[in-house]
Amino acid sequence: METLGSIQQQFLQELSSLYEQDEIKSIFQIVLLDRLGISKAKFLLEKDMVLDAQQLHSLQQVLSQLKSAKPVQHILGKAPFYGMDFLVTKDTLIPRPETEELVDLIIKDFQFIAKDLQSGIKKIPARESVNLQIIDIGTGSGCIAIALQKNLLHAQTMAVDLSPEAIAVAKENAMKNGVDINFRCLDILEWDVVFQEEQFDIIVSNPPYITQDEKKEMHANVLQFEPHSALFVEDDAPLLFYDHISSFARKHLKADGVLYFEINQYLAKETQEMIFKKGFSGVWVINDLNGVPRMIKAKK
Repeated sequence: METLGSIQQQFLQELSSLYEQDEIKSIFQIVLLDRLGISKAKFLLEKDMVLDAQQLHSLQQVLSQLKSAKPVQHILGKAPFYGMDFLVTKDTLIPRPETEELVDLIIKDFQFIAKDLQSGIKKIPARESVNLQIIDIGTGSGCIAIALQKNLLHAQTMAVDLSPEAIAVAKENAMKNGVDINFRCLDILEWDVVFQEEQFDIIVSNPPYITQDEKKEMHANVLQFEPHSALFVEDDAPLLFYDHISSFARKHLKADGVLYFEINQYLAKETQEMIFKKGFSGVWVINDLNGVPRMIKAKK
């Protein structure tokens, strides 16, 4: 008879060539919650729970796919991001915790702050969020745009991507999470012929930034199952998208607007210097929770 504990051991043994032990345990918990509705706390209390044939088949079916290096998010068809679930496919990047930190930074810069006044709790805007104009460049699954639209009251968000397949996924995610976003399929490298007089309070992008040289360090589940066009840049032009999007921001960012990027940690200084040279007066490199240079915030 197979128990929760014994099936976890099977995951640990059969996936050991692909993942570290802690990551396998984390994947197992995700699968257990999705397939059987069993939380981590319940698992720890009931490791000896015997699985019936249907439960066992469901878990082993997922394990079989995991052994091919297929990401668990693709197997389950969804990924969590900023308290929401997002549809993910081969046409979009899987939303990552580092990008949640970028979203959190923006929301904290712009959302309403609750202050305890004598008359009670009153919402005071850190910055006026009504009618904020936002553009998310290279939206992919739409996770950044949707999370911002969900949390910044009355904002108007545009999300653009070169891939029509990605736009289709992002539209479905917007509908699923109950937000209205203006999606456009276009090439941001041609921004100067696409955009006219549009002005934005927030310009944000998590563009391709991994060099070909870094590709050899990537896990098989990324290389085989995620879109390379959303991940990689050529070694001789690693800042291509940052360059073009910064130029776009110089023209289309409002006077008090802010440009935000997720960045390649190995090119933080170069990216910062390039944005300074575009004429931005303030460019800050911000570390993620692991102390890695991961975000840039810039003002004109």
